[in-house]
Amino acid sequence: MFPTHQLVAFVGAPGAPALGPLDSNLEERATRLEKLAASYQGGRTILPVMELIVVTAQGSAGRDGKYRSRIDPKQIDRYLAVARKHKMLLMLDVQPGQAKPIDEIRRLEPWLRQPDVGLAVDPEWQVGRGQVPGRVFGRTTGAELNEIGAYLSAVTTKYRLPEKLFVFHQLTKRIVTNEAALRPHPGVALVKSVDGIGTRGAKEATYRGLVTKLPRGVHTAFKLFYEEDTRHGPLMTPAQVLALKPRPELVIYE
Repeated sequence: MFPTHQLVAFVGAPGAPALGPLDSNLEERATRLEKLAASYQGGRTILPVMELIVVTAQGSAGRDGKYRSRIDPKQIDRYLAVARKHKMLLMLDVQPGQAKPIDEIRRLEPWLRQPDVGLAVDPEWQVGRGQVPGRVFGRTTGAELNEIGAYLSAVTTKYRLPEKLFVFHQLTKRIVTNEAALRPHPGVALVKSVDGIGTRGAKEATYRGLVTKLPRGVHTAFKLFYEEDTRHGPLMTPAQVLALKPRPELVIYE
C-alpha cells in the first residue's frame, strides 16, 4: 500500500452529522471526497477511503452493559456498495466502549474477508469496568494492538487478500501504552492516526510529539476536523498537511 498510495478519507456514520461527513447523501459525499483527494496526489496514486463508524461508544450501558452500539449490517453493505462503485476502500471503525475490541472485530469478519475493507480502532473510547466513555479517556496497549494485527494478518493469509489497512487513532500519548511492543504483521499496513484538535500550531505539535520514535513498520495519518479545527482558524490546506514530517500517508476528514 505504501509508499505507492496516498490515502484520503471521510469519516462518519448514518444519520450522525456530528461524527463526520459520511452521514448521508453517500453518492454526493463520495464525489466530494474524490475531488478533495486529488489535491493530495503529490506523485502518488490516490486511494480514497470511506471510514464508517460501525461500533459507537455510548454514555449509557445498553442491554448488555457494554456502553456501545452496533450499526445495522445492512448499512455496512450499503456503504461498501458505494465505496466499490467509486473504487474506494471501506474502513470499519470500532469504538469499543466496555466491550473487548477483538470480540467486536471478529464480528466484522464477513466484511474483513473482502479485499477492499480495512479496519480502524479508536481506543480513546475503550474504557474499563466502572468507566463511562466520554467521561474518561480510554486506552489500549501495544500488546492488544498486536493481537488485532495478528488476527488481520491471519485473515489476509487465509483468504489470500491484498495488504489490509489497520489504523489506530491516538489523541495523546497515554491512550496507547507500551507502544514500543508493536510489531509488523504480514499482509497488514499499520497506521497511527494523530487526532489532535486546535490551532494549526497545536495540531502540528501533537503530530510531532506522537510520531517521533515510531516502532518499525508503523505509518502515519493526520486527522482534520471540519468543526472543531475551524473554531481556531482556517482548516489546514492539503499543501500544509503534506509538508508535515513525516508525510502523513493517510489524511482523514471528520
